[in-house]
Amino acid sequence: MSKILIAYFSASGVTARTAKEMAKAAGADLYEICPAEPYTAADLNWMDQKSRSTLEMNDPACRPAIAAPAADLDQYDTVFVGFPIWWYVEPRIVDTFLERSDFSGKTVIPFATSGGSGIEKAERSLKSHCPQANWKKGKLLNHMDAAAWTKSVLNSGC
Repeated sequence: MSKILIAYFSASGVTARTAKEMAKAAGADLYEICPAEPYTAADLNWMDQKSRSTLEMNDPACRPAIAAPAADLDQYDTVFVGFPIWWYVEPRIVDTFLERSDFSGKTVIPFATSGGSGIEKAERSLKSHCPQANWKKGKLLNHMDAAAWTKSVLNSGC
């Protein structure tokens, strides 16, 4: 069986809970994509046009720094990448992670949480930031059994 990594970014804890459920179901390792400068509640206020998250998402070139070095991907065959949907796509810090890691030869499967947006636009964006990966169809995991979905993906041979 191949070694699996669940890499995720979570600003409020929702995506973290999903990632942990998936890791337990798959016997996978976890890697949290932590910002070098943690987000505050004010940073995440999408109603404020001057909030940090709004400024980052309005700048396609923005790449927030990651606190810890990325996981050593050499040991993994499959990487699930999770995040909350921000402005219909992944947060810029996920782009930082993707662009600074070598996903050549890796199967990568996105998963997301969202208050109302789908994952489709994020999937296109992820592929553009990391074209060397072997991307598989992702899933929005709101109110869904993340463990069951993870097992079904892995049982399908990714």
